[in-house]
Amino acid sequence: MTQTQLEESVEYLIKKGFDKPEIGIVLGTGLGQLVDAIENPIEAHYNHIPYFPLATVEFHSGKLIYGTISGKKVVVMQGRFHLYEGYDFLDITYPIRTMHMLGIQKLFVSNAAGAINLNFKKGEIMLIEDHINLQGGSPLAFKNVSEFGDRFVDMSEPYDLDMRTKIEAIANKEGISLQKGVYVSVVGPQLETKAEYRMLKILGADAVGMSTVPEVIVANHLRLPIVAVSVLTDECDPDNLQPINIEEIIRIAGEAEPKMIQLFKELIKEI
Repeated sequence: MTQTQLEESVEYLIKKGFDKPEIGIVLGTGLGQLVDAIENPIEAHYNHIPYFPLATVEFHSGKLIYGTISGKKVVVMQGRFHLYEGYDFLDITYPIRTMHMLGIQKLFVSNAAGAINLNFKKGEIMLIEDHINLQGGSPLAFKNVSEFGDRFVDMSEPYDLDMRTKIEAIANKEGISLQKGVYVSVVGPQLETKAEYRMLKILGADAVGMSTVPEVIVANHLRLPIVAVSVLTDECDPDNLQPINIEEIIRIAGEAEPKMIQLFKELIKEI
């Protein structure tokens, strides 16, 4: 990855009409309905953007969408990249750097995750307060990282406190049950064993997924404030573990997504 490559990606998007977006939004697996809220959308498919990786997962359509939500200019990533698809950390986070260079000042991230904290129920939303990186690497571990920012990045408060406070107030006002907790990111794509769920609980995780952490690390590298939520799609009880049902996970994500959209739309209004 070079600055020149990023500049070419951004130049392409500006020519498409992507004009100084204020907020970047990353949509997780099964969480595509937010795009229906975008007014005057302009689409750029990943396979047309210079140097962009291509989306491979069937649940991901793979495009950047520019437009307005709640009166603010946004750029939405519909389809993200994962380690389990064979991408590296630079691929996974390239879109974050691109959106930042386009001009975003805030980043909203969503994902579908499994609830390790058994007080949390599937269909609920969890506001991510902190995370644990179990992906075995870093998107900042490359030779010329210092050309893009500090090599050693502080992670004492990776999720923006002000936006977290605002989204909690919105949830209270809208009557949306909002849990709070720690998200752990693993490689996947296989789901966890009973022993692994027990381990993750001991480590202090409330929810588990296969994304988000690389993007958040890079956003912190770029000093970009982040708010992130998990849509909890299954309950990871090692004592009553059922075989995984991907169709059900996608269905629950879809049913819970309107709550996430409401939170994001109201937060966009307030910031």
